[in-house]
Amino acid sequence: MKKIAIIDVGTNSTRLVLLSINDNGGYKVIDEIKESVRLGQDMGEECMIKPRRIAQLIMALQMFRRLCDNNGVDEIIAIATSAVRRARNQRSFLDQVYAETGIELKVLTGEQVGHYVYVGVSNTVDVDNAVIVEIGGGSMEIMHMQKRALKNIVSIPYGSVNLTEKFQLQDKISDEQAKEIEDFIYKQLDAVPWLKNLKGLPLVGVGGAFRNIGKIMMKKSKYSIDVLHNYELSFEAVENVYKDVLSMNLDRRIKIKGLSNERADIFVGAAAAVTGVMRFMESDKVIISTNGQREGILYAYINPAVMQKPTENVLDFGLQNMMDLYVMNPAHAYKVYDLTQTMFEQLRQLHKLPPVYGKIIKTAALLHDCGTSIRYYDHQKNSYYLIINSEITGLSHKEIVLSALIALLHRKEMSTREIMRHSDILTEKDHETIIKLSVLLRIAESLDRSMSGLIGGISCDILGDSVIVKTFSEGDLTLEIKDALKSAALFEKAYGKNLIIL
Repeated sequence: MKKIAIIDVGTNSTRLVLLSINDNGGYKVIDEIKESVRLGQDMGEECMIKPRRIAQLIMALQMFRRLCDNNGVDEIIAIATSAVRRARNQRSFLDQVYAETGIELKVLTGEQVGHYVYVGVSNTVDVDNAVIVEIGGGSMEIMHMQKRALKNIVSIPYGSVNLTEKFQLQDKISDEQAKEIEDFIYKQLDAVPWLKNLKGLPLVGVGGAFRNIGKIMMKKSKYSIDVLHNYELSFEAVENVYKDVLSMNLDRRIKIKGLSNERADIFVGAAAAVTGVMRFMESDKVIISTNGQREGILYAYINPAVMQKPTENVLDFGLQNMMDLYVMNPAHAYKVYDLTQTMFEQLRQLHKLPPVYGKIIKTAALLHDCGTSIRYYDHQKNSYYLIINSEITGLSHKEIVLSALIALLHRKEMSTREIMRHSDILTEKDHETIIKLSVLLRIAESLDRSMSGLIGGISCDILGDSVIVKTFSEGDLTLEIKDALKSAALFEKAYGKNLIIL
C-alpha cells in the first residue's frame, strides 16, 4: 500500500487530499482539508500575488506538510493553477514556497487543467458525448468530449474570484452590473468557434460554482440522499438560484442553506457564470461531477493510460474500487451476480423490465455483502448505507437508490419506511421493481450460501403457474436449494408464480 497527497493551490482555495492506494489500484480518501486562501484576490493590474496572500498560503502548506508527515505519506503531488500561472512574480513565489515548506509546486497550463478535469469526468460520469465545464476561481476550462475522447479544450481566464472583482459583485449589485456580467460571459463563450456548434449537448459541471448551486437545491428540496456526484440540475433551478442571489446583499447570502460562508462574497459571479454557460449552450440541465482535476491526477497516477483513453466501463471502474475498499469475497459476489443476472434475463417475460436494469442488478449483487466490513449482523443495513452514501460512478441517483434498497432486501422484508424515505426519487412502479429484483438476489445468494462456488449455473423455465429453476452442479446442493426455497413465498408474491428449484 502507498500513501500519496495531492495539493491543489487554486485561485480561491487551497486543498489537500490524502489517499491510500492498494497494490491492486484500489484507493480511498484518508483525509481532506480546504483553506480559503484567496491567492488570486487583489492581484491588480500589475498581476502580482500579494505578500499577505503568500503568507496565508505558506501557513496552510506548512500545516498540510505536517499532516502528510504524521500520516507517513510517500509522495506529494502539488500543483498550482490560474492565479500562479498568470502571476508576474511567479518564480519568486515558487521559490519562497519551496524554501519555507519543502513543497515544490508544478504550475499547470489551462489546457493541462482541462485535460485532468476530462480524465476525472470521463472515468466517473457515464456519458459518451458532452461539454465539460470547470469553473474555478480564476479561470473557466471548457472541454468537448466525443465518444468519450477529448476533442477540444479552451481555457477562459475568468472565474468566480476575478469576475467578482471585475464587476464589484461582493455585496448588493444593481441591474446594470448584472447585465454587464451576463453580456461579458456571453462574449467570452461566443469567441470560442467550436463551442457554437455544440449547443444542446449534455453539460457536465465541475467546480465549486456548480457544487454550491447543487447543495442549495438539495437543501431547498430536502433531497433524500446526500450525494452530489451525478446530481442533475435543471436550467430553471439554476436560473432561479441566480435570480434569488441577485436581489440579496452579502449578509443575506451568508444565510443561504447549502452555500459555504467562504464563497458567499463570490457567489453572484459564480452563479452568473453557471447560468451564462447553460444559457449559451442551450442546456436544459447540467450533471454535476464532483470528480475533476484532483481525481484526474489520481487516476493518471494509478494508471497513466487513462490520460489518453478512459476506462472502458465507468460503472465497473467504480464497483471494483468499492469491492477492493471493503475487502469483499469477489468469487462469491460475482457468482451471486451471475445467478441473479441469469434469472433476470430468463424471466423477462414475467418482470418485463428492460436490459438497462442490468446495471442495478450488477451493483446490488456485487455489493450486497459490503456491509460486513462494518459488522456481520444486520449487514444488509450497512450495505444499504454504504451504497446510498457512495458516489458510485456510472449510476444516476435513482439507480443508486434502487441498488441500495435491493441490497438491503436480500436479507430483510420490504418496509414502506425505507421506500418512503426516497419518495422524491422513486415512483410506485419502482417499488414493484425493487421487490422483483430483490427476490432474485435472495435466491441467488442462497444458491451460493456456502460461498464455495459449488453451483455451476441455472436455467429457468416458465410452465403454467410455476417457475422451475434447474441447477447444475457436480456436488450436492440440497442445503443451498433448501435455503433458496425460503424465498418461495416472496417470489410468488412478486411474480404470481410458484417457485420450484431442482
